[in-house]
Amino acid sequence: MLPDKYSAVWISHSSMGDFLKCPRAYFLHNVYRNPAGRKINLVNPHLSLGIAVHETLEGLLNFKAEDRFKKSLMQTFEANWQKVSGKIGGFKSEAEEADYKARAKNMIERVDTHRGFLEKLAVKLPEHANNMPPNFYLSEEDNIILSGKIDWLEYVPENDSVRVIDFKTGKNDESKESLQLPIYALLLNALQKRKVSGAAYWYIDRNDEPTEMPLPDLAESKKRVLEVALKVKAAREGNKFFCPYGSQGCFACKPFEKIVRGEAELVKVDESRKTEIYIV
Repeated sequence: MLPDKYSAVWISHSSMGDFLKCPRAYFLHNVYRNPAGRKINLVNPHLSLGIAVHETLEGLLNFKAEDRFKKSLMQTFEANWQKVSGKIGGFKSEAEEADYKARAKNMIERVDTHRGFLEKLAVKLPEHANNMPPNFYLSEEDNIILSGKIDWLEYVPENDSVRVIDFKTGKNDESKESLQLPIYALLLNALQKRKVSGAAYWYIDRNDEPTEMPLPDLAESKKRVLEVALKVKAAREGNKFFCPYGSQGCFACKPFEKIVRGEAELVKVDESRKTEIYIV
């Protein structure tokens, strides 16, 4: 029997991250539908800062290398910031928003001063149907699909390879246990033919250049990602999504529980994603 994408368990770096933090939070964020039939989501200043900066930088991929900086990067950022301004972005005061916007502008200015690879050739993974992110069957036997979006793929003409760059807008380094690079390695191995010659995180809040990271082993990557994916599948099939802290909840699930109880403020309804967005 052929696998069915509609009944498959879809996993990603963010959804597995939810599950590893708290299966209850995973359920409320990724599975639960409210009485209106919509998913629920949270917005906060950290997330909004990241969205505005990422959209500004990733948007450069829509242009040829020589055309990417013909329009002011800061001008593009200002337009993207308007999409997250105010309560829609989780900001509870003008002062709070001003502080986060200043941080974000510093990041854009840093990138504009140290353009580096952004002025070079880049590769985009093939578009998928229905505006879905790049995806493939991690396991047809288990009917599990892995999806993910890579911030930037620099093309390296010297050896016809690609180099992964991930933009980081937070203040902390990515954990050594992170599944992000293993997921990227699996996606690139499945969805394109070029060798992956490098990977880097660019902590643009504090560094002028990307930080090189070791390339993960493909076999080990699949083992690690599939191990978590199978736990997600088992939880979904058994409908068992318990917070590790019991009924008292934890930092990950408590905000979503507040939404369910009607204790959060609705700031936006995203009809295209059938999602209600709240601040707590």
